[in-house]
Amino acid sequence: MGELTMRQCNLCPRGCGVDRSARTGVCGCSDTMHVARAALHMWEEPCLSGERGSGAVFFAGCPLHCIFCQNAAISGGDAGRAYTPKELAAEMLRLQGEGAANINLVTAGQWATAVHETLAVAKQKGFTLPVVWNSSGYETEETLTLLRDDIDIYLPDLKYVSADLAMKYSHAKDYPEVAKRAITRMVEAAGEPAFDADGYMTRGVIVRVLVLPGHRDEACEVIRYLYETYGDRIYISILNQYTPPAKELPYPELNRRLTRYEYDRVVDFARGLPVENGFIQVGKTASESFIPAFDV
Repeated sequence: MGELTMRQCNLCPRGCGVDRSARTGVCGCSDTMHVARAALHMWEEPCLSGERGSGAVFFAGCPLHCIFCQNAAISGGDAGRAYTPKELAAEMLRLQGEGAANINLVTAGQWATAVHETLAVAKQKGFTLPVVWNSSGYETEETLTLLRDDIDIYLPDLKYVSADLAMKYSHAKDYPEVAKRAITRMVEAAGEPAFDADGYMTRGVIVRVLVLPGHRDEACEVIRYLYETYGDRIYISILNQYTPPAKELPYPELNRRLTRYEYDRVVDFARGLPVENGFIQVGKTASESFIPAFDV
C-alpha cells in the first residue's frame, strides 16, 4: 500500500484514492481534522469509564456508513469544529487534567495520520494516559501498524461474520474478512489484558458485539468466532443498546428496538461456550442518554 496519505487517500479499506485537500473522501471528510465532542464519557465498559470517566474524543466522518448508524449526526462528514494536531493535543491534556482514566479515540481511522501526529505532540507536553482505539473494526493493517506504538487498548466492533449482512447494512461485503484481520493485529499489538490497581484497563482488547433486532443468530456466530479464535485473550462486550434511527429504514427488522428475550438468548449462548471475560448490559440502555450531544 505504501505511504499512508490523504492526498490519494488510502487510510481506510475503501481505498477511495481521493485527494482530500480538494474534495471529500468516501468517509465524508476533507483533510482538516474535525472533532464533534471531547469530554468525559461515563457510559463505556466499567474498566474504561469507571467513576472517573473516559476522555472520549468523537471524530467526524466514517468510511463504513452503516444504515443504522448510532452516531449519524457526525458520521457523514466534517461535523463539529476543526482542530490542528497541536489543538487536539491540548484537549487531551485538558481531559487528563480533569481526571480521565484514558483518552478514547472514537472512529478516528479516517484521521489516522493526524492522530499519530497529535499523540506525538501530546506526549511531548506530558500526556501519559492509556489511549483507546474505539473503532468499527473496519481498519487497514497499514493504519494499525502506523498506530501500533500509540495505542494501548483496542475497542473494535465485530458487527457481522456474514458478508451478505455486511453488504446489506454497511455496503461493505468485505467487512467480515477485513475486521477479522484487523482484530488479529490488535490482539498481537496489545497482548494480554492488563489492569491497574483500581481496575481500569491499561492494555488489551475488548470486542463489542451489538445485537441487532432480528439477528440474534448472527450475534451468536460473531461471539462463537471470537471465543474460538481468542478465548480469554480478549474481552467480549455484548451490547443491547441498538437505537432505531429517526428516519425509517427499508428493513422493518431494524425499525424497532431489541427485545429483552433476544438479548437474553445471546447472553445465554455466550455463557454456555463459556465466555469468561465479558461484559453485558442491563436495564434500558437503548436510550438517547447513550448517544451524547454533539457540537455539529
